[in-house]
Amino acid sequence: MSFPHKQPYTSEDYWNLPEGQRAELIDGQFYDMSPPDYIHQKLVSVLHYAIFHHIKTKNGSCEVIPAPFAVNLNADDSTWVEPDLSVICDKNKLSKRGCKGAPDWIIEIASPGSSRTDYIIKLFKYRTAGVREYWIVNPMKKIVQTYSFGEEENSCLYSFTDEIPVCTFPGFTIKISELI
Repeated sequence: MSFPHKQPYTSEDYWNLPEGQRAELIDGQFYDMSPPDYIHQKLVSVLHYAIFHHIKTKNGSCEVIPAPFAVNLNADDSTWVEPDLSVICDKNKLSKRGCKGAPDWIIEIASPGSSRTDYIIKLFKYRTAGVREYWIVNPMKKIVQTYSFGEEENSCLYSFTDEIPVCTFPGFTIKISELI
């Protein structure tokens, strides 16, 4: 769906999108979102469950929330994203409208139409906004690219059959091939 030629767009434009239209607002520009397919939704579901289960069994206080869920990434008027999974450990960031500020950990499930946004635009935005950990799960290639933006920045590439360490929760690993 096309957007009017007005730019830059603001929070008001984002919240007034027509019913059923999904888009993300990044630096005042809209990025249309395609409907997710079966494998995308299955990955969101199993990863959500694995992370939720880990937090619950450790009596953790973090929240794991699947899309659609609005994240006002920089707590400003020009950027609203909808990560596939958001892990938020500071409950003061949660409001009726979503998350105000950077989640601790974000997972995006890549699709052919979202690769440029996930691997370039969002990588930069998430890092500069203060996201501590970012995963891009690529079901087409069966790989996971992880980024840690802590004191020591790190990037690793894993296959679905690898035990992937979760920086946000030391000692916790996820093996995607066991979940799907």
